[in-house]
Amino acid sequence: MTTWNLQETACHFLICNGGSCMKKQADEVTLAIRDEIALLDADRQIHTTRTRCNGRCADACVVVAYPEGVWYKDISPELGRELVRRHAAGGRLEERIVYSFDQRFVATGLSVTGLEKPSRAAEEEGKEGYTS
Repeated sequence: MTTWNLQETACHFLICNGGSCMKKQADEVTLAIRDEIALLDADRQIHTTRTRCNGRCADACVVVAYPEGVWYKDISPELGRELVRRHAAGGRLEERIVYSFDQRFVATGLSVTGLEKPSRAAEEEGKEGYTS
C-alpha cells in the first residue's frame, strides 16, 4: 500500500463510487478526473479518493472538494475534467454546487433537501426501525 506525501496538496476530491453514483458513471468520472490531473501535471496539488456512498444519491454522481467543503452534483466525465481545471485555477464549478461550507454546510437549493439524520438517542430508541 502506498503512503503519499500530501504536503503540497491544495485540493482533495472525494469521488463517490457508491451504488447510485456507479449507475451514473462514477468509475468513468474517477478516471476522467485522475486523467485530467495527470494532463495538467497537478498530481502534487490535487489528490483524489474513491469513496463509498456519500449519502446524496439524488445528486449522483457526487464529488466533494476539500478543504473548501464544496459538494458537487451530477458530475459526468466531461464535467469531472472541467472541475479539475477550475480547481487548479482556483475556481469552482458553481453551477453544480449542492453544498458549500461556511462554519457549517449551507445548501444552495439546487437539489432536494434530504432526510434529517436521527439523533443517537432516537437511533437507540428505535433500533429495530433504524437503517444506516
